[in-house]
Amino acid sequence: MAHFINERSGLVTDAIDGLLAANGGRLARLDGYPEIRVVLRAELDPSKVAVISGGGSGHEPAHAGFVGSGMLSAAICGDVFASPSVDAVLAGILAVASPAGCLLVVKNYAGDRLNFGLAAERARAAGIKVETVLVADDIALPDAAQPRGIAGTLFVHKIAGHAAASGASLDAVAAIARRAAGAVQSLGIAVSTATIPGSRPEQRLAEGEAELGLGIHGEPGIERITLPKAADLAQQMTARFSGAVAGSKRLALLVNNLGSATALEMQILTKAVLDTPLGARVVLVLGPSPAMTALDMHGASVSFLALDDAFEAALLSDTDVQAWPRARRVAAPQVRALPDGLRGGLEPTPSRDDAAAGAITAVCEALIGAEASLNSLDAKVGDGDTGSTFAAGARAVVADLDRLPQADPVALCRALGERLGRAAGGSSGVLMSIFFAATGSALSDGSSWPAALGRGIQRVRDYGGANPGDRTLLDAMIPAVTALETGGIGAAAHAARAGAAATAEMRRAGTGRSSYLAASDLAGHEDPGAVAVAIAFEALAAQAEGATK
Repeated sequence: MAHFINERSGLVTDAIDGLLAANGGRLARLDGYPEIRVVLRAELDPSKVAVISGGGSGHEPAHAGFVGSGMLSAAICGDVFASPSVDAVLAGILAVASPAGCLLVVKNYAGDRLNFGLAAERARAAGIKVETVLVADDIALPDAAQPRGIAGTLFVHKIAGHAAASGASLDAVAAIARRAAGAVQSLGIAVSTATIPGSRPEQRLAEGEAELGLGIHGEPGIERITLPKAADLAQQMTARFSGAVAGSKRLALLVNNLGSATALEMQILTKAVLDTPLGARVVLVLGPSPAMTALDMHGASVSFLALDDAFEAALLSDTDVQAWPRARRVAAPQVRALPDGLRGGLEPTPSRDDAAAGAITAVCEALIGAEASLNSLDAKVGDGDTGSTFAAGARAVVADLDRLPQADPVALCRALGERLGRAAGGSSGVLMSIFFAATGSALSDGSSWPAALGRGIQRVRDYGGANPGDRTLLDAMIPAVTALETGGIGAAAHAARAGAAATAEMRRAGTGRSSYLAASDLAGHEDPGAVAVAIAFEALAAQAEGATK
């Protein structure tokens, strides 16, 4: 797998230098590369308790990305997924510890416990006041003797950092940090493991599988499951939370992207979690955002914190840390009425016509059934959504079928155009909307069906800019409408299929995303829009044939 790196040996130092370069002078680092990699605030208040954390790299923005006012005073960076050395941790303590003392926030991994622990002992021997808090928020194994520290650690960073910034004593900062560590629980889910830059990815999951209860270093999950829908997944995950979280009436929720999950997926998962019984008690939500990642792992974790007034105030307090996912109060979404004039007039009067209803249903069901195959075809020559675009329009039409003016061809075409324009995205959706609107106008002028369809095609050409031979849906639609005038619907279906097949031999696309592809990428692949048109005409032909038997 390709990565944007220089030398693998310089991954961490290069990343730290990039972080410092983009922080406007707020951050600094200790000299000592490559053995000592410590990021600290450029300006420190010697009267305040210092808060330090760290661990292996590869979890960015954690930990160095959370150095700043009201959060960490310094972060100690180890190699990718490896604890920093004792000397590196001690260097960080010596650099930022004030007479007020220093708190170490340590995730519950053997390497971190040992290296941070020994560094703390050496610092105490040097006369520095040091306290440590261990975070073990992972609930993947309820009976684990040593639960791992994962994304819930970030709650502890913020709460301890706020207490320190407020001038609290070392004992008070340590006490509230320990209380936060005992009130937070986390659980992760992923559909891929992490890939260390410069290494080859490990494929240990089959298509449709996920690992539940994974760590943040690419280690296997506690349980391998078939990935359910987001809503079901959220129910399964939140049902595992217990103790202080399950008993709290007020919760904070962090939805953490483990690396490569898309923003779209993360927003869906956030809603799914908030829709659960546990999520209903969330008053503060942080994210969704990448906060403690595992390189490029395609996954997410959810962390719940049992809130009290002190925790809530800390999470809502300001910080200049750009990467920190600001806490927001959960509120019901505002839904406002559609603006006047969107539909261009009064809704048409519904009417029933069995032939029209049967034809519409046949086409819609065929397009919905072809969603996956059309998306797969479009993925070869476009952005992979043609099937979803046609299926979305078809579902909207089916849902409104009983409200359509089925017995009035003019009004029916206009209503179909309006619904497709609202429900089907992408260029295909709007072109179909234009087509039906123009067809309806032609019918109202007294044109025959073939002539009206021809006008619809002309409007599609006028607005879309495509011509025959440009590898578009027109390459199936034009021959189909031409055949319809002389040979009926069966001939139209054959012509549409032949036109779609011919697009596989066209080496240039005139419009759309395919127009940016090389001829070699287009060769042998039919245009998905043309195939969709052929599917629609074939469904019409089959329905008409069945009606005559």
